[in-house]
Amino acid sequence: MRITKFGHSCLLVEEGRARILIDPGVWSTIPELTNLDAILVTHEHQDHLGIENIKKLLLSNPNCIIYTNAGVGKKLAEAGVAYQNLGNKQVSEVAGVKIEGVGEKHAFIYSTLPVVDNTGYLIAGRLFHPGDALNVPNIAVDILACPIAAPWMKLADMLDYGLQVKPQVIFPTHDAFLKPANPYYTHAEREFKQAGIEWMMLEDGKSREI
Repeated sequence: MRITKFGHSCLLVEEGRARILIDPGVWSTIPELTNLDAILVTHEHQDHLGIENIKKLLLSNPNCIIYTNAGVGKKLAEAGVAYQNLGNKQVSEVAGVKIEGVGEKHAFIYSTLPVVDNTGYLIAGRLFHPGDALNVPNIAVDILACPIAAPWMKLADMLDYGLQVKPQVIFPTHDAFLKPANPYYTHAEREFKQAGIEWMMLEDGKSREI
Protein backbone atom coordinates (compact mmCIF):
# COMPACT_ATOMS: atom_id res chain seq x y z
CA MET A 1 0.00 0.00 0.00
CA ARG A 2 1.36 3.39 -1.02
CA ILE A 3 0.29 6.40 1.08
CA THR A 4 0.90 10.08 0.35
CA LYS A 5 -0.13 12.78 2.81
CA PHE A 6 -1.19 16.19 1.57
CA GLY A 7 -1.40 18.01 4.88
CA HIS A 8 -3.65 17.68 7.92
CA SER A 9 -5.92 14.65 7.32
CA CYS A 10 -5.76 14.31 3.53
CA LEU A 11 -4.28 11.07 2.20
CA LEU A 12 -3.84 9.53 -1.23
CA VAL A 13 -4.00 5.76 -0.85
CA GLU A 14 -2.84 3.53 -3.70
CA GLU A 15 -3.63 -0.14 -3.31
CA GLY A 16 -3.59 -2.51 -6.26
CA ARG A 17 -5.30 -0.65 -9.12
CA ALA A 18 -7.15 1.73 -6.81
CA ARG A 19 -6.32 5.41 -6.21
CA ILE A 20 -8.34 6.74 -3.30
CA LEU A 21 -8.20 10.24 -1.82
CA ILE A 22 -9.42 10.86 1.75
CA ASP A 23 -10.56 14.17 3.29
CA PRO A 24 -9.43 16.86 0.82
CA GLY A 25 -10.09 19.72 3.24
CA VAL A 26 -9.26 23.41 3.05
CA TRP A 27 -6.11 23.01 5.17
CA SER A 28 -4.66 20.44 2.76
CA THR A 29 -2.14 21.17 0.02
CA ILE A 30 -3.44 19.01 -2.81
CA PRO A 31 -1.52 18.94 -6.10
CA GLU A 32 -3.01 18.21 -9.50
CA LEU A 33 -4.18 14.59 -9.30
CA THR A 34 -5.51 12.35 -12.05
CA ASN A 35 -6.81 8.79 -12.32
CA LEU A 36 -8.61 8.99 -8.98
CA ASP A 37 -11.15 6.22 -8.50
CA ALA A 38 -12.77 7.53 -5.32
CA ILE A 39 -12.82 10.35 -2.79
CA LEU A 40 -13.80 9.50 0.79
CA VAL A 41 -14.99 12.23 3.16
CA THR A 42 -15.25 11.42 6.85
CA HIS A 43 -17.28 14.46 7.97
CA GLU A 44 -18.45 17.93 7.04
CA HIS A 45 -15.97 20.19 8.85
CA GLN A 46 -14.02 22.31 6.39
CA ASP A 47 -10.62 20.94 7.36
CA HIS A 48 -11.87 17.61 5.96
CA LEU A 49 -14.49 18.67 3.42
CA GLY A 50 -13.25 21.30 0.98
CA ILE A 51 -16.09 21.50 -1.53
CA GLU A 52 -14.13 23.71 -3.93
CA ASN A 53 -11.22 21.26 -3.71
CA ILE A 54 -13.60 18.44 -4.61
CA LYS A 55 -15.08 20.34 -7.55
CA LYS A 56 -11.60 21.03 -8.89
CA LEU A 57 -10.58 17.38 -8.48
CA LEU A 58 -13.70 16.22 -10.31
CA LEU A 59 -12.78 18.34 -13.33
CA SER A 60 -9.61 16.26 -13.73
CA ASN A 61 -11.25 13.02 -12.58
CA PRO A 62 -14.76 12.92 -14.08
CA ASN A 63 -15.22 9.21 -13.33
CA CYS A 64 -14.24 9.55 -9.67
CA ILE A 65 -16.96 8.56 -7.17
CA ILE A 66 -17.38 10.36 -3.86
CA TYR A 67 -18.29 8.14 -0.90
CA THR A 68 -19.44 9.62 2.37
CA ASN A 69 -22.16 9.70 5.02
CA ALA A 70 -25.56 11.41 4.98
CA GLY A 71 -24.37 14.55 6.78
CA VAL A 72 -21.63 15.27 4.26
CA GLY A 73 -23.93 14.14 1.47
CA LYS A 74 -26.38 16.91 2.31
CA LYS A 75 -23.63 19.52 1.97
CA LEU A 76 -22.47 18.04 -1.33
CA ALA A 77 -26.02 17.90 -2.72
CA GLU A 78 -26.52 21.56 -1.85
CA ALA A 79 -23.36 22.30 -3.86
CA GLY A 80 -24.55 20.22 -6.81
CA VAL A 81 -22.00 17.44 -6.26
CA ALA A 82 -23.08 13.81 -6.65
CA TYR A 83 -22.08 11.18 -4.10
CA GLN A 84 -22.77 7.64 -2.93
CA ASN A 85 -23.66 6.91 0.66
CA LEU A 86 -21.13 4.86 2.64
CA GLY A 87 -21.89 5.00 6.34
CA ASN A 88 -21.32 2.88 9.42
CA LYS A 89 -21.08 -0.87 8.71
CA GLN A 90 -21.65 -0.30 5.00
CA VAL A 91 -19.21 -1.80 2.51
CA SER A 92 -18.26 -0.85 -1.02
CA GLU A 93 -15.54 -1.81 -3.47
CA VAL A 94 -13.32 0.53 -5.46
CA ALA A 95 -11.21 -0.96 -8.25
CA GLY A 96 -11.15 -4.29 -6.44
CA VAL A 97 -10.37 -2.77 -3.01
CA LYS A 98 -12.84 -3.19 -0.14
CA ILE A 99 -13.85 -0.09 1.81
CA GLU A 100 -15.86 -0.33 5.02
CA GLY A 101 -17.48 2.50 6.98
CA VAL A 102 -16.83 2.56 10.73
CA GLY A 103 -18.60 4.80 13.25
CA GLU A 104 -21.46 7.28 13.17
CA LYS A 105 -20.66 10.51 15.03
CA HIS A 106 -17.88 13.07 15.43
CA ALA A 107 -16.19 13.17 18.82
CA PHE A 108 -17.85 15.50 21.33
CA ILE A 109 -16.35 19.02 21.40
CA TYR A 110 -18.67 21.19 23.51
CA SER A 111 -22.33 21.37 24.48
CA THR A 112 -23.09 24.33 22.21
CA LEU A 113 -21.50 22.72 19.15
CA PRO A 114 -23.47 20.20 17.10
CA VAL A 115 -22.21 16.63 16.90
CA VAL A 116 -22.06 15.92 13.17
CA ASP A 117 -21.94 12.63 11.30
CA ASN A 118 -18.46 11.08 11.12
CA THR A 119 -17.54 7.89 9.30
CA GLY A 120 -14.09 6.36 9.53
CA TYR A 121 -12.91 4.27 6.60
CA LEU A 122 -11.17 0.90 6.66
CA ILE A 123 -9.35 0.33 3.37
CA ALA A 124 -8.36 -3.13 2.15
CA GLY A 125 -8.59 -4.38 5.72
CA ARG A 126 -5.21 -2.74 6.37
CA LEU A 127 -5.48 1.05 6.76
CA PHE A 128 -7.94 2.76 9.08
CA HIS A 129 -8.64 6.50 8.85
CA PRO A 130 -11.05 7.39 11.69
CA GLY A 131 -11.76 11.00 10.75
CA ASP A 132 -12.54 12.96 13.90
CA ALA A 133 -13.45 10.16 16.28
CA LEU A 134 -11.65 7.44 18.17
CA ASN A 135 -13.61 4.46 16.93
CA VAL A 136 -11.89 1.08 16.97
CA PRO A 137 -12.39 -1.11 13.88
CA ASN A 138 -13.77 -4.59 14.41
CA ILE A 139 -10.65 -6.27 13.04
CA ALA A 140 -6.93 -5.88 13.66
CA VAL A 141 -5.40 -3.38 11.24
CA ASP A 142 -1.84 -2.94 10.03
CA ILE A 143 -1.85 0.86 9.69
CA LEU A 144 -3.59 3.60 11.68
CA ALA A 145 -3.90 7.20 10.50
CA CYS A 146 -4.08 8.63 14.01
CA PRO A 147 -5.49 12.08 14.85
CA ILE A 148 -2.86 13.67 17.05
CA ALA A 149 -4.20 17.09 18.12
CA ALA A 150 -7.75 18.46 18.15
CA PRO A 151 -10.18 20.53 20.24
CA TRP A 152 -11.99 17.28 21.07
CA MET A 153 -8.98 15.26 22.22
CA LYS A 154 -6.33 15.22 24.96
CA LEU A 155 -2.84 13.83 24.45
CA ALA A 156 -3.80 10.93 26.73
CA ASP A 157 -6.79 10.15 24.50
CA MET A 158 -4.57 9.90 21.45
CA LEU A 159 -2.00 7.70 23.15
CA ASP A 160 -4.62 5.36 24.65
CA TYR A 161 -6.35 5.11 21.27
CA GLY A 162 -3.19 4.09 19.43
CA LEU A 163 -2.40 1.50 22.09
CA GLN A 164 -5.94 0.14 21.96
CA VAL A 165 -5.96 -0.27 18.18
CA LYS A 166 -2.33 -1.45 18.31
CA PRO A 167 -1.52 -1.64 14.61
CA GLN A 168 1.94 -2.33 13.23
CA VAL A 169 2.38 1.27 12.05
CA ILE A 170 0.90 4.59 13.19
CA PHE A 171 1.34 7.92 11.47
CA PRO A 172 -0.12 11.27 12.60
CA THR A 173 -3.01 13.12 11.01
CA HIS A 174 -5.05 16.16 12.07
CA ASP A 175 -1.81 18.03 12.66
CA ALA A 176 -1.93 21.12 10.44
CA PHE A 177 -1.35 23.46 13.36
CA LEU A 178 1.51 21.56 15.01
CA LYS A 179 5.22 22.19 14.57
CA PRO A 180 7.52 19.20 13.82
CA ALA A 181 9.16 19.35 17.26
CA ASN A 182 5.82 19.39 19.06
CA PRO A 183 5.65 17.09 22.13
CA TYR A 184 2.59 15.42 20.63
CA TYR A 185 4.98 13.71 18.23
CA THR A 186 7.75 12.92 20.71
CA HIS A 187 5.41 11.50 23.36
CA ALA A 188 3.63 9.39 20.76
CA GLU A 189 6.88 8.02 19.33
CA ARG A 190 8.14 7.01 22.78
CA GLU A 191 4.92 5.40 24.04
CA PHE A 192 4.16 3.49 20.87
CA LYS A 193 7.75 2.31 20.46
CA GLN A 194 7.62 0.78 23.95
CA ALA A 195 4.51 -1.15 22.87
CA GLY A 196 6.24 -2.50 19.76
CA ILE A 197 4.43 -0.17 17.34
CA GLU A 198 6.38 1.65 14.66
CA TRP A 199 5.84 5.43 14.68
CA MET A 200 6.21 6.90 11.21
CA MET A 201 6.19 10.52 10.10
CA LEU A 202 4.82 11.19 6.63
CA GLU A 203 6.31 14.23 4.96
CA ASP A 204 3.69 16.16 3.00
CA GLY A 205 3.64 15.30 -0.68
CA LYS A 206 6.08 12.40 -0.40
CA SER A 207 4.90 8.79 -0.74
CA ARG A 208 5.78 5.86 1.49
CA GLU A 209 5.35 2.16 0.88
CA ILE A 210 3.89 0.57 4.01
